[in-house]
Amino acid sequence: MQTYRALLIGNGEQLAPRVLQSLAKQADYILAADGGADKALACGVTPDGVIGDLDSVSPRTQKLLKDRILHVPTQENTDLEKAILWLKKHHFTHVTLVGFVGDRWDFSVGNLLALARFARTLEICVAGNHWRLVPLVRRAELTCKKNKRISIIPVKTCTGVTLTGLKYPLTNARLTPGTTRTLSNQTASTRFGVSFTRGTLLVYYEV
Repeated sequence: MQTYRALLIGNGEQLAPRVLQSLAKQADYILAADGGADKALACGVTPDGVIGDLDSVSPRTQKLLKDRILHVPTQENTDLEKAILWLKKHHFTHVTLVGFVGDRWDFSVGNLLALARFARTLEICVAGNHWRLVPLVRRAELTCKKNKRISIIPVKTCTGVTLTGLKYPLTNARLTPGTTRTLSNQTASTRFGVSFTRGTLLVYYEV
């Protein structure tokens, strides 16, 4: 199966230019959601497309990128959902998101819950300056640095949870939303594994 990687830039937390530029180099397509286009240009990254209501992107950026604006008429969903649905429609398989958490708590929580919904059909990673967050609906092995903080956060009740490659491993556990049992663990090698038989969870780790 062909892999198509997208970088999706939102209008939230500002990344360091070097971090955003590095992520942009790994992407086949760079999509900005509304005011994320301003954040991208400020870091020296030019989006291939701009999507959303265009109520927070500057007139200057709209004029500069007018040929790259993707018109989506519906007002029934958020800019994040518009962007994800557009990427799915155009057969992207992986998406890295920046600027969708850290600015407002209501949007941050809402965005993470929305992403967990899309994790069945897309490989999703939320990226910050020194951290990554991955929504999972199935087992995964992730690359990391040794001795970095990691937290497992169940969104739905998860059964058969097994964690490997961590300072505090776990075997066949049941995790319910709100548990603090799997917060602030630590990576023990350069890879760690998360497997479970049912449920949805978020994996946060430092880089």
